Amino acid sequence: MTVTLRPMTLDDLPEVMRLEEELFAPDTWTVAMYRDELSRSDTRYYLVAEFGVTADEDEPAGPPVMVGYGGLIAYDDEAHVATLGVTRALQGEGIGSLLLDALLAEADRRSPVVLLEVRADNAAAQHLYRRRGFVEIGRRRGYYQPSGADAVVMRRKRVRALSRIGGGRG
Repeated sequence: MTVTLRPMTLDDLPEVMRLEEELFAPDTWTVAMYRDELSRSDTRYYLVAEFGVTADEDEPAGPPVMVGYGGLIAYDDEAHVATLGVTRALQGEGIGSLLLDALLAEADRRSPVVLLEVRADNAAAQHLYRRRGFVEIGRRRGYYQPSGADAVVMRRKRVRALSRIGGGRG
């Protein structure tokens, strides 16, 4: 399966909302929220993940299928992974990692630290974030609405290369 990433557009919102419902109901974002996010291109970075449907001998190739999306809010002092989701049928296939790595690369160009909230009951997502250097720094009780689910707050500092100058041990 070949997955490609591209910037999210307003035309993607029907498919994004379908995935929102699949993944995050009842705590879904609204179309208006996504429209607002996409209008703030100076501090926002949203991507979709797609794979192309290949044709066999008798069938024509279909259009690309959206299988995930992610979004970043980035300021000079900190960035936030705002959302990240992959269709349940393809979770565990590396699509979430691909999206997160792209968001983190953009975050590292803009900010020294990245924060996020993740549902306390989403162990798979927390594991993904820990593998990318995030650590838990707190909890927010009742953060997700309307479900009232708790959130784990996580932080990742940008990794900087250390130079060895002088007589340090090697």
